[in-house]
Amino acid sequence: MKTATRSLIAVLLSSSLAQHSLAAEENSPVTMEDIKALEAQLAELKRRFLQQLPQKDESQSKPKPAEANQPKDAVHTVDVYATMRPTFGRIEDRGENQYDVRDALSHAGVKATHRFNDDWAAELHGEWSIDVQNTGEFGRSRRAYTALVTPFGRFGIGKQRPAQYLFIAEYVDIFNHANSPFAYDPESIFFVDNLLSYRLESGPLTFVAVGQFDGAGNENNNDLFNAGLSYDKDGLHAAITYQMNEVYDQQTHLGENSIWAAAFAYDFTDRLYGAVAYQDKTYERHNIADRDGSTFDLSFAYKLSKHYKLKTGYFDFDDGFAESDPNNQSFDGFNITLEWLPTPPLRVHLEYLTKSYTNDQDFDSLSVGFRYDFRTSIKY
Repeated sequence: MKTATRSLIAVLLSSSLAQHSLAAEENSPVTMEDIKALEAQLAELKRRFLQQLPQKDESQSKPKPAEANQPKDAVHTVDVYATMRPTFGRIEDRGENQYDVRDALSHAGVKATHRFNDDWAAELHGEWSIDVQNTGEFGRSRRAYTALVTPFGRFGIGKQRPAQYLFIAEYVDIFNHANSPFAYDPESIFFVDNLLSYRLESGPLTFVAVGQFDGAGNENNNDLFNAGLSYDKDGLHAAITYQMNEVYDQQTHLGENSIWAAAFAYDFTDRLYGAVAYQDKTYERHNIADRDGSTFDLSFAYKLSKHYKLKTGYFDFDDGFAESDPNNQSFDGFNITLEWLPTPPLRVHLEYLTKSYTNDQDFDSLSVGFRYDFRTSIKY
């Protein structure tokens, strides 16, 4: 732009000088007054020309000091959330009837994420249960970890969800109850402490591997290994996982548990959802006979209308003991839940649940409850 300006001024100067030269030849020689008049004319022409140029935004001419050392896509996000899930019901357990206020896993937490490059981010996450069933105080931790997201996957250290829950249980865990999924619950994992985790996503495929390391608690320093692969696309979830964990009685190594599991979930329509999860569990022991057990959970949810939803499930748990063995705690059962959702953060439910044990009396409950979710997100 400077070159164009100078060129235009030069042309104007040459033209003006030529005109004055012709006038000088015809009339009289150029005087100092003529030269000054010419300079004033050129200055006025330059001023008018510069007024026609687009103006620069000086505020964007250079980055602010804070931005100079920070990538343009750096984002800090802080999520603060809580969910309160009290229930009240009539419970018949082992022949005894009682009314009780209970809790469907109320908890609160905070998660902070700092994306400091196009493909890199840091995470910290803390989450704690709220003991609504008793004193209402903060209870045990559910999550407590830090993770690093990289182009090569996500690496985490601390108490986290394992692949077994993320890929298998979560998709059938749709009920307002502390013990669901009901067949998965008795001997499978939900949160694991002292955990190293790795997660890699590629298109619809997700791979997760975790290992528990608690050198102070067990001699072999490797307490659990769990890995899984899932496929998620167009409302379909399909996954397979493997879990192996050492079993100890204090410092005595009793053996190992191993689980192969699979899950399938699908949004059949915008109103109908179904999911099924199966686990095949082997209990290997050094001093007693090995045994094989299994878990089966089936869940459905149907949206009756804008504000009402019907949920139902069937479950079967087999701990591998013979029916005549007094240690047998196998059971099966079903539940049905009606939910009222007057506003997105609030659910009100009515649930009937029954369990039929092989060697014990049945369990029945009829309960009502609330679930109120709160979440706020801050970005800076």
